[in-house]
Amino acid sequence: MAGQPDGRSVHHGFPHLAAGPGDLVPDRLCDRECVSGTSPARRREPRLAAGRARALGLATRGTTGPNRLRRVDRWIVGTQAARLRAAPSPLVVDLGYGSSPVTTVELYERLSRVRPDVRVVGLEIDRERVAAAAARPPGLAFARGGFELAGLRPVFVRAMNVLRQYEEAAVGPAWAAMLDRIVAGGLLIEGTCDEIGRRACWFAVDRPPGTSERLEGSERLGMSERLEGTGRLGTSGRPETTQPEPRSCTLTLAAHLPSLARPSELAERLPKSLISRNVPGEDVHTLLSAFDDAWSRTAPQAVFGPRQRWVAAVESLRADGWPVQGTRPRWRLGEVTFAWPPVRVDTDATATGG
Repeated sequence: MAGQPDGRSVHHGFPHLAAGPGDLVPDRLCDRECVSGTSPARRREPRLAAGRARALGLATRGTTGPNRLRRVDRWIVGTQAARLRAAPSPLVVDLGYGSSPVTTVELYERLSRVRPDVRVVGLEIDRERVAAAAARPPGLAFARGGFELAGLRPVFVRAMNVLRQYEEAAVGPAWAAMLDRIVAGGLLIEGTCDEIGRRACWFAVDRPPGTSERLEGSERLGMSERLEGTGRLGTSGRPETTQPEPRSCTLTLAAHLPSLARPSELAERLPKSLISRNVPGEDVHTLLSAFDDAWSRTAPQAVFGPRQRWVAAVESLRADGWPVQGTRPRWRLGEVTFAWPPVRVDTDATATGG
């Protein structure tokens, strides 16, 4: 690590990250100058809740453990490897890694097998957690930051078990803030899992290639409204908002199948924006109910094991017109991905040409 004039040092390969106890030297954190009483050369960091933290967000409980995020990491490696290999700058941010950096270290180890020069930065609001996380390889660093991503511009952001502890109204602005920093062609992965990683659900939100460096106002508002009350996910399967949808979104469900009695048990691990919407008339409830019905119809497959039953249920959903993505090798892992919102195709009308 190279020395700095003020006596601090920076992480190798990460010139924006100071090696002090969570200090940051971001390229740009906000557009407004600091208020009077401070140096005009400094800029104020954005906040999600005023007066609580300088970075954008609040400290979470920090619960974590080894291999807790193995299912989402396996999905990233298995489905997004081409995106990582094609990235000119393979920077990945793990937001809110918790009281231990173990899951960030695991993410780096898994991604480095796909792209050896990948750089992973673990970001935390809590200064003590950052100070306790000693970086290991040159491609791994830790710093203080929140939804503003510490001024970094990553190709992936993994934000698992972060928004679960916020109010639902905070989800849209948090998504917009993170997507504002992700590079064109990048991906936001946000969701929830249980304490030992057996059940997980996450959104993957794409920022298409060719989009401008920063989101336009209408794009930002559209993403915020998409998941807030004014842009609720309606029974039609589309957000009730007039704002444009500039990117694709998927929802992935993943489980340890031998311990799963029925697919709807995953409801308790839905992302924050969906957890309160698992009620009749909402898309997620309709989807999980259909999944349970397919699970019941494929009960005879249980004699061959839970994997075969899961695959058969997913195939039944796809045959019924649900927007299932992926192939049998992914489904056999106990996961399934749906386009979101889940616009169902009327298979009967398609078959009759109506």
